[in-house]
Amino acid sequence: MTIHKISRPVCILGLGLIGGSLLRDLATTTTTVYGFNRSPSGASAAAKEGFDVSGDLVATLQRAATDDALIVLATPMPALPTLLDALNEHAPNCGFTDVVSVKGEVYDLVRSRGMTDRYVGGHPMAGTADSGWTASQNDLFRGAAWVITFDHAYEDPSEDWLKLWLDVVTMAASVGAEVIPARVATHDEAVARISHLPHILAETLAIVGDNGGALALSLAAGSFRDGTRVAGTNPSLVQAMCETNRDALLVALDEARKLLDDARAHLSSPEKSLSELIDAGYRSRIRYEARSGTSPLGISARPVLRLHPGAAGWLSTLEQAEGLGARIEVF
Repeated sequence: MTIHKISRPVCILGLGLIGGSLLRDLATTTTTVYGFNRSPSGASAAAKEGFDVSGDLVATLQRAATDDALIVLATPMPALPTLLDALNEHAPNCGFTDVVSVKGEVYDLVRSRGMTDRYVGGHPMAGTADSGWTASQNDLFRGAAWVITFDHAYEDPSEDWLKLWLDVVTMAASVGAEVIPARVATHDEAVARISHLPHILAETLAIVGDNGGALALSLAAGSFRDGTRVAGTNPSLVQAMCETNRDALLVALDEARKLLDDARAHLSSPEKSLSELIDAGYRSRIRYEARSGTSPLGISARPVLRLHPGAAGWLSTLEQAEGLGARIEVF
């Protein structure tokens, strides 16, 4: 586990499922945490529960600037350009991270504004199909993977950036997440396969089932429910997520189409056999379960590597962890 503490207050912009859950968990630690929510009803509900929340973005950013806070951008992708401009205007020296599920598009926005030296990308792999403050919950991130990017580490980063990187890692670890480092491009390629493609398939499965009419929906049980769960996500969020990772998603989608086309060809042949797809899928699922589970003692099945930010060889360790899908611990 990390032996560090976050060196500054945390300011969360956007208090939906992810931002709100992060606020709840950080509030149970020694970290000073406060936030902004664009929805007046969401801000009011959070404040009534005793959290330090405002509906005034400028005032919140000015407070963050005074505190030299770590700012967390926890809004949907379409809101980021406006928020980044607001950061440059009202909190020009604050380090920041984000929780957006696509990293390449975010990094391009950050780089175009000359903000890479105070940015560390993040993506917690946790959530439900629900959104808004009412969907937030305690312990959402416990045991979940939280990707932390490190592209800027190749650009002779300053001590301030290394301290920011450590704070982002520490923040994720403090709410029970397992930190997995990845560069922007490799992250987007991976999540296209295990997050964005499942959304496309869930939408498709939901439509096919619905096309079966009332009887089909009445008979639908666990496999249909589980397979279509994420189709219940706010459509605008899914659209933004998938479209901003288009190139990587197209590769995954083409691979899925090839498997389905092959399955159809086998099923329509005289042998009518789906054994190849089913056997391969079963083995892939077993590999996933082996990687994602925990031991009887509660120890994660993900391998772990230890490192010290900025020390000799730390980038090689990050690259190794990325290739292994390993979690990291800092010292």
